[in-house]
Amino acid sequence: MFKYFPTNYVWNLSVDLAIEMGAKIGEIEAMCSPLQEAAKAPDAEGTRAFRETWVHMADQLCELATEDEQAGCLISAGDKRSRAATYLLTAERLQAHGAPGRAALYQRFLDLFAQGLRLSHENCQRVEIPYEGKVISGLYVRAEGLPPGQRAPLLVQVNGLDSTKEMKYRVGLPRWLAQRGVSSLVIDQPGTGEALRLHGLTARFDSEHWASRVVDWLEQHDEVDPKRIGCEGVSLGGYYCPRAVAFEPRFACGVVWGANHDWRDVQKRRLEKEGNFPVPHYWAHVCWVWGAKDMDDFMRIAENVHLDGVVEKIRVPFLVTHGEKDSQIPLKWAHRTYEQLVNSPKRELKVFTDREGGVQHSSFDNSANAGACIADWVAETLGGRTA
Repeated sequence: MFKYFPTNYVWNLSVDLAIEMGAKIGEIEAMCSPLQEAAKAPDAEGTRAFRETWVHMADQLCELATEDEQAGCLISAGDKRSRAATYLLTAERLQAHGAPGRAALYQRFLDLFAQGLRLSHENCQRVEIPYEGKVISGLYVRAEGLPPGQRAPLLVQVNGLDSTKEMKYRVGLPRWLAQRGVSSLVIDQPGTGEALRLHGLTARFDSEHWASRVVDWLEQHDEVDPKRIGCEGVSLGGYYCPRAVAFEPRFACGVVWGANHDWRDVQKRRLEKEGNFPVPHYWAHVCWVWGAKDMDDFMRIAENVHLDGVVEKIRVPFLVTHGEKDSQIPLKWAHRTYEQLVNSPKRELKVFTDREGGVQHSSFDNSANAGACIADWVAETLGGRTA
């Protein structure tokens, strides 16, 4: 794990995620070098300082992108606006719920991300899926190299507690799958991204409720093979995904990138100061995500967030992955999920070690090799290609 800030796990996690999304080391240095003292400050004060330097870099990149556009260099402009969006997302993710300017910061991030896609002509299309009178937004990435008219297998990809569809897209799994003949739909499910910030859709433990609506929508998509739709979840998605696959029989396979078998237990341990937090203002953040009115209400909700008695219902191939040195979710929960997959016809457990990298939580320290492993398994399972 790259540790720019020796005493601040949350900030290091954010920097590492930004690098995985395409941040440049020179820009990382310029943004982070003024923040050594701020990294030791309380959450509110520290995150304000973090925001200032990262937004400043985004502003600078946007100025350069405008110059590129004026010169007719639209691909270069798209690249810079996309990177600026990554820096804004990184800054927004650290702010407290309700922090002044957070909503505007998020909207600017969405706008820059869309501009980057358009200018660079990336293989990525925004879609909206009707849900509860509102929408679940997603990013659709087409499989590459298929004959015209041939329907492709597809992997639905869901967020964790604090990730977004754009973060998962930029880390790279959709691109790696597209190279293997598998399409992707990366969504902001309730409790994450746009669903939470723009539509007020909070998380729910019965993830099959929204996952089934996503499958309904995909079954009507003329580029998707409805018999070859899989599901993947990262971090807290390591709970959402198995739950969805267990109760939505139309999923053809499942993958967790970081197991999360008993999130209720993780919360109890965190109350006792065990394990690292993924974001500042953690307890206020989880109450916002789950729509809890206070800590007692949140802990009551969390009692439902476990997979005991659930994964036994999975009857399709399933891959469990976990980092050997995950400091947020203990490795034992990956073994628990694997052990309970007794009815899966093809269950596999892959623990990422120092040799291949990706040993930290959901491989945020090095996603490339871990992501390739997952992409290969999905391609083999859903009928894509690995060569």
